[in-house]
Amino acid sequence: MADEKPSRAEKSAMRRFFSTEAAGGLLLMAAAAAALVVANGPLGETYRHLLHVGVGPNLTPKLGPMTVELWINDGLMAFFFLLVGLEIKREFLDGNLAGWDRRRLPLIAAAAGMALPALLYLAAAGGDPLLRRGWAIPAATDIAFALGVLALLGPRVPASLKLFLATVAIADDLGAVTIIALFYTDALDFRALGAAALILAGLFALGRLGVTRLWIYLVGAALLWFATLLSGVHATVAGVLAAAAVPLVGTPAAPDAADSPLHRLEHGLAPWVGFLILPVFGFANAGVSLAGLSGAALLAPLPLGIALGLFLGKQLAIFGAVRLSVAFRLAARPQGASWLQVYGVAMLCGIGFTMSLFIGALAFPGQPLLVEEAKLGILLGSGLSAIGGFLLLRLAGGGGRARAAPEESGASD
Repeated sequence: MADEKPSRAEKSAMRRFFSTEAAGGLLLMAAAAAALVVANGPLGETYRHLLHVGVGPNLTPKLGPMTVELWINDGLMAFFFLLVGLEIKREFLDGNLAGWDRRRLPLIAAAAGMALPALLYLAAAGGDPLLRRGWAIPAATDIAFALGVLALLGPRVPASLKLFLATVAIADDLGAVTIIALFYTDALDFRALGAAALILAGLFALGRLGVTRLWIYLVGAALLWFATLLSGVHATVAGVLAAAAVPLVGTPAAPDAADSPLHRLEHGLAPWVGFLILPVFGFANAGVSLAGLSGAALLAPLPLGIALGLFLGKQLAIFGAVRLSVAFRLAARPQGASWLQVYGVAMLCGIGFTMSLFIGALAFPGQPLLVEEAKLGILLGSGLSAIGGFLLLRLAGGGGRARAAPEESGASD
């Protein structure tokens, strides 16, 4: 990470970002807990029935009748992916990933943090070809959930580690979206795909022509979503693609530009995504039944592989990547952070929740029992990562203030 201190404007922008994401993460935790309570209480059957109630028209034969669950996962979550795309573009062009010196450590850590969990999952899943489709489930990090845990620790965690976690998660999101587009797409309708390509090209052309009215890009994004849905590519990918076309007015070392369509849309979307869409998604997807749960069920290949990938794979891969990057002078340790604190944040990266639940549903279409097993592994791995990371960072933070690292250079200890 860059060693120079951020300006007051940059600090203000970071503070707004972290406070919004952290508050949304705490609400997401509450929604997930509520889903578990409801799904395992007297309203459990009603909860599951309501998720599968048909609502609206049959948009595509692949999905069949649209249900409440499909509208949440394929419709509402498109706004989440639109926000993810806006954050990725802003960070790469005008933020903390603008420049290879800043990108190097988060990208190396994110790549390692996606590869090792997938390998551990495949090792646990064995040779079952059906289970192999779930290899990407433990590869994701939930930025809102992880920052929500950090919010509980207050000043014990230095700002550089919060920034490191956010940038790793954003790079991770980019990888997850790429995986969804490449590996969770079956049959393609090339006419619909061509229409999606034309719509996307039109959005980019509008940006080149200097069009800044947001409603035009939102209408284009809706058309792109529908064309992508018909094409066979998962429709939420359209959110990230549409975000790439929204114009950005660069403001290095300054507050976000009031005349920047990307900044306006990002700030407008963030509260809706953080305080409504993600909690609704969490409530609809985290309600796994724990009836008859036993140790044997947790040790089944699917939940075990996901839990191992999230809890062990993430922390070992990300901490190892940071340690080696510093040892080989590819990057510096996050400023003001001890190695124990770095390890604690690496453990928090094992909170996969939102993206893991999303990929789990894509990996096993028409296999509700496997989806439930995947949810069990996600909740177990994410829960262990959240609790372990919280306790480790609380221990490392001492008496309420983060201890500074003895050295901030790129050399290893």
